[in-house]
Amino acid sequence: MMHYPDYPFTSHFIKIQDHKLHYLDEGEKHAEPVVMLHGNPSWSFYYRKLLTGLKDQYRCIVPDHIGMGLSDKPSKDKYDFHFLQRVKDLTEFLNLLGINKKITLVVHDWGGMIGMLYASQNPGRVKRLVILNTGAFHLPKDKPLPLSIRLGRTPIVNSLLVQGLNAFCKGAVKYCVTNAMDPNVSSAYLAPYDNWHNRLAVKKFVEDIPLETHDRGYADISNIDHTNPALQSIPKLLCWGMQDFVFDNTFLREWQNLYPDADVHQFDNAGHYVLEDAADKIIPLVRKFLEANPI
Repeated sequence: MMHYPDYPFTSHFIKIQDHKLHYLDEGEKHAEPVVMLHGNPSWSFYYRKLLTGLKDQYRCIVPDHIGMGLSDKPSKDKYDFHFLQRVKDLTEFLNLLGINKKITLVVHDWGGMIGMLYASQNPGRVKRLVILNTGAFHLPKDKPLPLSIRLGRTPIVNSLLVQGLNAFCKGAVKYCVTNAMDPNVSSAYLAPYDNWHNRLAVKKFVEDIPLETHDRGYADISNIDHTNPALQSIPKLLCWGMQDFVFDNTFLREWQNLYPDADVHQFDNAGHYVLEDAADKIIPLVRKFLEANPI
């Protein structure tokens, strides 16, 4: 297996939907489980620093979504590349691991939509939420859709740019951080998406954004009841990179409106990959938050 910088972890695999799902499982098996959900076009590599900072005290579980990272990359006729399927995958994954304790969910990018759908369906299984530059609601009314996302949702352009030229993945390692990535780190982000076939899930995630009422999954997002006392009562830590051109202050403001009791920390010089730009500041905050809200 290829060596990735700062990723000295043991790979595990489990069968989900007849496909191998890759995951990390670090720390004491009987410790409190912290489950970290990545977005698009990243993979479990994104959480390497947070995992390292928590595994001495917590069981850190970090899956790669099917089609992403080191998981199997099936063709579109072999797997339903839709975020609702991702929620089912997460449910099956946790059941197969025999996780019977309440979990802490750490969510970023698409991980927010997947994680909050899971939490809304299983509020009794989620003890804490750590929320990093993501959304779990419809596009805020005062937030225009960025041109890069609009282009990515155009089928022919999507195939050419995302699958063909790898523009989405290459753009992410350049524009989702404020401090230029070390070449070895950017290469690690790109490594799982090295050909047309391996970028199918990246393309599908871009297409999958539920923007219009007729889009599949739009109603499911509408039906996340953020006013549900069970969701409201889950302690939440928000760590936000303020230089994110997609999940910007309009998304942060929406989270704060929905959950006014959340513990919020803004990082003015951090981008969308907030754990790349500000991990040294975020890890102590997460540890303090977990300790302040014991299971």
